[in-house]
Amino acid sequence: MKPLATPPEPSALSREEEQAEVIRRLEEDIIFGRFAPGSRLVEDTLMSRYGASRHFVRQGLFQLERQGIVLREKNIGATVRFYSAEEVRQIYEVREMLTRQAALMIALPAPAGLIEQLSELQRQYCARADAQDLRGIHEANDAFHVALFSACGNPYLVRSLQDYMNLTLPMRAKNLADKEGLALSRRQHELMIELLKGRDSWALAQLCVDHMQYSKSDYLGRIAADDKPQ
Repeated sequence: MKPLATPPEPSALSREEEQAEVIRRLEEDIIFGRFAPGSRLVEDTLMSRYGASRHFVRQGLFQLERQGIVLREKNIGATVRFYSAEEVRQIYEVREMLTRQAALMIALPAPAGLIEQLSELQRQYCARADAQDLRGIHEANDAFHVALFSACGNPYLVRSLQDYMNLTLPMRAKNLADKEGLALSRRQHELMIELLKGRDSWALAQLCVDHMQYSKSDYLGRIAADDKPQ
């Protein structure tokens, strides 16, 4: 009788995959509120938490600093970026302008291929929401919006939008776990798809801007609550 073959051991992550995993976990801890705004990000603590080398942790912090999620200051080190109410309003002003312009540039009625693509992404978004998969919700949501705005035909505008989507991640990610906010997001996605089948570009653009208001208002409300004296 032949001996049973030993199952292959799982292959070790490559350096690039290990680096990406550290960045993913660090980003997740920040955007889902495990590290609060203003919290210090101590390299030794992160090395222990992620089982990663100092080099990978440091590269992860550099990457998230470029995205605007982490702030690095001399003699202080790295902290989770905190935005004041005025900064939040200013960031959203820019994001709203970019969003409106991109939506207005989408030719309507949209091609069937785009409708099919967005419908499939929406199906995935709803499935992640039903499973309460926060990371999956975040990724499916961003994939939906990148696909939608890519239809504007200007890759530089889309890239700018993605930069501001990343910048607002800590502000909007909490709502991925909020039943009311998630239900509203799902309904608005469905309505966007319906509007793409018509010819009212202004209605589509306004809906895309309105879509951001729930998370913005919620974040500003939380800032105001934190500022109240105990």
